[in-house]
Amino acid sequence: MVVPVWGRVIAAVAGGSLVVIVWCSVIGALIVPRQVASRLTRIADRCVNSLYQMVIRHIHDYRRRDRLLATQGAAILLGQLAIWLAVVYLGFSLLLWPFEPRGVTAAFITAGSSLFTLGFDVPPGTVPSVVVFLAAGTGLVVLTLQIAYLPTLYAAFNRRETDVALLNTRAGVPSWGPELLARTHYALGSGVSTINTMPDLYAQWERWAADVAESHTTYLTLVRFRSPRPLSSWVTALLAVLDSAAMYLALCPQSAPVVPARLCLRSGMECFRRIAQAMGYDIPDEADPNGRITLTYDQFVTAVERLREVDFPIERDPVDAWPDFVGWRLNYEDAAYLVAGEVDAVHALWSGPRVYGGEPVPPIRPGRGRVPNGQDPDPLSAPEIAGQDRPSPHLGTGPLSPFPQPAGDRPSPDSHTEPHERAQLPRVDPGRLPAGPAL
Repeated sequence: MVVPVWGRVIAAVAGGSLVVIVWCSVIGALIVPRQVASRLTRIADRCVNSLYQMVIRHIHDYRRRDRLLATQGAAILLGQLAIWLAVVYLGFSLLLWPFEPRGVTAAFITAGSSLFTLGFDVPPGTVPSVVVFLAAGTGLVVLTLQIAYLPTLYAAFNRRETDVALLNTRAGVPSWGPELLARTHYALGSGVSTINTMPDLYAQWERWAADVAESHTTYLTLVRFRSPRPLSSWVTALLAVLDSAAMYLALCPQSAPVVPARLCLRSGMECFRRIAQAMGYDIPDEADPNGRITLTYDQFVTAVERLREVDFPIERDPVDAWPDFVGWRLNYEDAAYLVAGEVDAVHALWSGPRVYGGEPVPPIRPGRGRVPNGQDPDPLSAPEIAGQDRPSPHLGTGPLSPFPQPAGDRPSPDSHTEPHERAQLPRVDPGRLPAGPAL
């Protein structure tokens, strides 16, 4: 079948439009330092995400899902590159078609030879030569920009994860707001509260939230980049900091660092809202003052009891503090839950529901270790129940564990949960203990 000239001209115009669309998408995604809507990048993100969701829906173990989802960010980058090259390849093929006497197949061969700089097919004529050079330049520029884009992505990722890793020492893994307040006040059992360091922490996370909001909305693929540890997540980390600030302001209106805590809350609210909006969710700029939160009063009281275990200086009864806490959390809960569910963040306490269900995972705490005679047990240690083993640091045992672990892989009863937590309690070499009754 012979296509008339006017049909080839229309095809060439369509091909030129496709090339322009690709260039706009590449410039918007890789060069312009702000969020630019691009249908091609959205298509790549949705296709890759749909493919991953089809696979992980059959995986019930969170650690296995996390290992698979850790590759999703890289897969989206490759998907974007593939769709850019495919569309621009189609566009240049259609551009060359009117000037290719051998037909559309020869036009595709010539465009592929030029776009990927193979150079085995050079068409005659001035216009085809110009198109071929444009195709070769386009292929090189797209590949070069994508490669140059990687250091920017990983620099933003490293900045984000550095503060998340530092927070894990304070707030536990997975992070939880009340645990952050309790551990900061307890100060690793030193007997000297470090709650006066919270203003600096809130100032640090105010800047962190602003940085993440800018980088993750400009380079939306960063949202899918997961933390190196399966029980750590930037989403639950920020949520824990915001919850701690909201609880501190609600329970201790006189001693709480009002300005740093409020600034941190405002910056964190903006971070969650902007990222959720960039991901396509309809989040209002301001929360409804008459709205409700999903967190219950009983859960709030449980968190207050956790603070009382370490003698946290609480100034108000929970029933009086609850309305203020609701007022703060109302501003960020919906957006935080949507982002956490979208990226399948670890199911930490107070982090909302998950598509794949499962019970929330409380922060992992070190075992009691060796308690000297006459001293009370560590209030921030995991409780020991007669007749039961200490919970595994990898959540391999216990009623809340979503991660079954073979018996042969369980750690010894003396092991603690995390390297940074092992310094909390003394470790004694059994071979150096004096003779006598067992401790």
